[in-house]
Amino acid sequence: MVDMNRYARHVSLPDVGREGQELINNSRILVVGAGGLGSPVLLYLAAAGVGEIGVIDDDLVDLSNLQRQIIHAESDVGSSKVESAKAQLLSINSTIKVTTWNTRLSPDNAQEILKDWDVVVDGTDNIPTRYLVDDICKINGIPWIYGSIYRFEGQASVFNYQGGPCYRDLFPEPPPSNAIPSCAEGGVFGVLPGVIGSIQATEAIKLILNRGQNLSGRLLIYDAESMDFKSLTFSKNEESSPNLEQVRKMFEDNGWCEKIPNSDGEIEEPASTGNGMFHHLSVAQYQEKKANGWQPFLIDVRSDLEYQQKRISFTDLQVPHEEILSRVNEIPKDRDIILLCRSGMRSQMAAMYLSQSGYDSQSLYNFDGGIMAWSKEIPSDVA
Repeated sequence: MVDMNRYARHVSLPDVGREGQELINNSRILVVGAGGLGSPVLLYLAAAGVGEIGVIDDDLVDLSNLQRQIIHAESDVGSSKVESAKAQLLSINSTIKVTTWNTRLSPDNAQEILKDWDVVVDGTDNIPTRYLVDDICKINGIPWIYGSIYRFEGQASVFNYQGGPCYRDLFPEPPPSNAIPSCAEGGVFGVLPGVIGSIQATEAIKLILNRGQNLSGRLLIYDAESMDFKSLTFSKNEESSPNLEQVRKMFEDNGWCEKIPNSDGEIEEPASTGNGMFHHLSVAQYQEKKANGWQPFLIDVRSDLEYQQKRISFTDLQVPHEEILSRVNEIPKDRDIILLCRSGMRSQMAAMYLSQSGYDSQSLYNFDGGIMAWSKEIPSDVA
């Protein structure tokens, strides 16, 4: 029975009403990770009255988490994140059920933990887990909501909704583990996960209500510095399929394990490869190809001010990422193209724009880590 006092502002909405609130009260949503992204997701799901909320995380609360992981408090430092989160959720709404797993999601337990949920929300910080969630959700026909944050930039999307596109359709193949920059080195703007996590919670509630247009087939990209939202479309690849054997190998690779500090969503995404929109390119890969005579066309897609402050001395074209399609007459189609920004996300957008505008995806390379990685590893190239 709907608590009319607690949920009055929902019930009064024509698109929610008593019937919609009953759907929310009877829903079951699993959240993977109780860190930066998981915090706002969990808080809003509890406040909305989601009947059962699942939380899985194997980490302990650390003082450094409190800058952004708002579900935890100073008194929780040293305790398990799932227990800290559960206590906070029940203090907000004692009528809901909270089920926890103080463990890491893995190929050994994912099928058992992820089955039977209405929606899964991923708030983790590592790429192997995202491929695992994607594969298991596709096998079980469960929609899941993706979020990612890195420094000042974030992404969100909805995957496997009613047979729609999945994570593997957007990112067909993971990059090498050593191509992913350290989250500890990169940092994250404290309020960024609040924005992206709130978007994830919004999409979760909309899926339960079956209301509005969701992010299935769209990648929402947010730049906190410029306060700018962009949306890119992508489609389902009918040849794409789960690859749990590949996922297991990623989990067993120590290089990947070393990249998993906290459940924050704080990791830069791999660029799409193969049948995707572009290749990823690490500093090491660039140096190797350059040594073999490679002469790509280099495009810096940062702002004019950023470019004036620090730039690669032999840049061929500088244009803000959102304006790149207005300069296609200056971008060759018969050469490989490197796209560069500060950390790799705006250049990813630019690569997607070019791919969707007729440029061969095999010739597009997004530079992992952006100019920050380039200037650190090859300072002689920086002017």
